[in-house]
Amino acid sequence: MEKQPQEVVLIGAGIMSATLSILLKKINPAIKISVFEKLDKIGFESSEAFNNAGTGHSAFCELNYTPMDKNGVVNIDKAIDIAKQFETSKEFWSYLVENNYVSSPEKFLRPTPHISFVWGDEDVSFLRKRYEKLSQHPLFSDMEYSEDLNKIKEWAPLIVDGRQGNEKVAATHMNLGTDVNFGELTRQIFKGLQDKNEITLETENEVKDLTRLSNGKWAIKVKDLKSGNNKSVNADFVFIGAGGGAILMLQKSGIPEAKKFGGFPVGGQWLVCQNDEVIQKHQAKVYGKAKLGAPPMSVPHLDTRVIDGKKSLLFGPFATFSTKFLKQGSHLDLFKSVNFENIGFLMNCGLNNIDLTKYLIEQVMLSKAKKVESLQEYFPEAKLEDWFEQTAGQRVQVIEEQNGKGVLKFGTEIVSSQDGSMSALLGASPGASTSVSAMLNLLTKCFPELMRNNWQEPIKEMIPSHGKDLSNAELVKESRTRTTSVLKILD
Repeated sequence: MEKQPQEVVLIGAGIMSATLSILLKKINPAIKISVFEKLDKIGFESSEAFNNAGTGHSAFCELNYTPMDKNGVVNIDKAIDIAKQFETSKEFWSYLVENNYVSSPEKFLRPTPHISFVWGDEDVSFLRKRYEKLSQHPLFSDMEYSEDLNKIKEWAPLIVDGRQGNEKVAATHMNLGTDVNFGELTRQIFKGLQDKNEITLETENEVKDLTRLSNGKWAIKVKDLKSGNNKSVNADFVFIGAGGGAILMLQKSGIPEAKKFGGFPVGGQWLVCQNDEVIQKHQAKVYGKAKLGAPPMSVPHLDTRVIDGKKSLLFGPFATFSTKFLKQGSHLDLFKSVNFENIGFLMNCGLNNIDLTKYLIEQVMLSKAKKVESLQEYFPEAKLEDWFEQTAGQRVQVIEEQNGKGVLKFGTEIVSSQDGSMSALLGASPGASTSVSAMLNLLTKCFPELMRNNWQEPIKEMIPSHGKDLSNAELVKESRTRTTSVLKILD
């Protein structure tokens, strides 16, 4: 019989650690959870609003989740999987509201329609096929499709104004879409946990090293950045949820599984509108198709965002390059991550992804005027003077060794020690949106027997659809009726 974890250390105070804290505390109220955050604030790296897309990634509008093969067949499997995971997140967040862990859902989640928008015969044909397949599934049954400029203008006037009437365009529209401030959600969850005295959370405390003890526990060396003092904390389970910094921390642990992974940092930059008249004309997240040869992370979108109560309009992301693994990291991060064990497959990955290298160089060289030209493909009447550039977050694209070769991974990866005493989350999108499913997968990987037996009931209390298939129309209706009401998703 697996032993229940009693002492847990979580590294990094982001949405993943916040989610895992609640899950563990509800599964085992006696558990002792300590969270250490290097920064002086909570949720200000990958979880912070300007550092991610803010999209409730539900596959309503993200076209890279529905690839089309050379025979013109659209595969919707990944879109359905991600949509199910986002419904799981909404059920969990509803539980947090109902149990006073989160006090103000309207501050982190706002109703924002999700739109896919394309032009040209080939892409219009693709979007039509995508719609025809997705709309048959209960999770996407409310999706609307149109090739009519007047109808699309009702949904998002900025993307239509200034276009020629004979231009071939198409769009899908999902009114159930959301804009999510994951930084705000993270801070509300941790405040709820602290108010109930269910965890200890220390900011400005940097984990410097992790050592496996002879008794199977982990000794975590922590430096208090305010006082300069060091301390050691023991734990029988450690989670590394440090965003881009997770790879470096994983390597310090010395677990064999870490040797199979490396990372490549990619930064982001937004164009941000500063004209309030323009901002008020757009109320949607509009996603297009990535350009031929560009990686999935480069999918352009024109987004309504509400950050700290202020409505904004963003376009991007444009890729930037820095050797930092975190926005507030060190320029030495990339170099520190390269060692004799991974340099071979990292170089192999680079040689096999020349197109990505070329794309990144081109992006870094783009002037603001060229970025506005890209924006004008979505917003024809955009004016240079209405927009300014703002740095977004850093992400680390995961590179995994497979048969001696380096394979670039574009999703999230859970890396765990063989005995399940340590686990880390690597990667990025859809990340935060699917944080609940990610942490449930992590627990299944580390504590398979407990997840099959003892932990099922408390998880079902938090997530009523857990263990059921959200391909069932009645179940989808039941779940969404509750979450839409509790989270105030529709206006």
